[in-house]
Amino acid sequence: MILTARGIEVVGEAGDGGEAVEAVRRLRPDVVLMDIRMPTMDGLEATRRILAESPDCRVLMLTTFDLDRYVYAALAAGASGFLLKDVTPEHLAAAVRLVDTGDALLAPSITRRLVERFAVGSAQPAVHRDLAVLTPRELEVLTLMGHGLSNAELAGQLTLSEATVKTHVARIFAKLSLRDRAQAVVLAYETGLVSPGDRTPDG
Repeated sequence: MILTARGIEVVGEAGDGGEAVEAVRRLRPDVVLMDIRMPTMDGLEATRRILAESPDCRVLMLTTFDLDRYVYAALAAGASGFLLKDVTPEHLAAAVRLVDTGDALLAPSITRRLVERFAVGSAQPAVHRDLAVLTPRELEVLTLMGHGLSNAELAGQLTLSEATVKTHVARIFAKLSLRDRAQAVVLAYETGLVSPGDRTPDG
């Protein structure tokens, strides 16, 4: 009701993770709103399966807690962001539209705390990438993304145009096979570019 009233077409619903995987296979939606805790198959496993079969699909996780280890695992698995279940109708619709454009839904302060809490103790790093393929400038951009900076903030920090920043970001994603900013933040922590407790370069 919330999404339909705001002009977003809802093509299907599912009662658990297994049904969600099957529904995505059949209906090919652009965006999936995924609950983390469900019977039969949880949202994390469903997200992995959906993105393995439909890499262009975007998954938004819904959770009751902003610091849930499952949310971190979901971002690492390729989800494009997460929302708390008490999100306003307007924010929910805006979030769906945002990830549909290919961006990630990150609340930088929450995401940073989440990654700091769980990335270091993660038994299985989510991403293994050789950062040597990046230029020094791209490495700088990735580090700042790890701190949660937006493109506009990156442009100000590096004294570059926003268009130039977007080009750098796109090249980083391509070189490191990243889906979006969510995975870039995870990668920055798991490779040690950013460490828990680090301040942003501007203090």
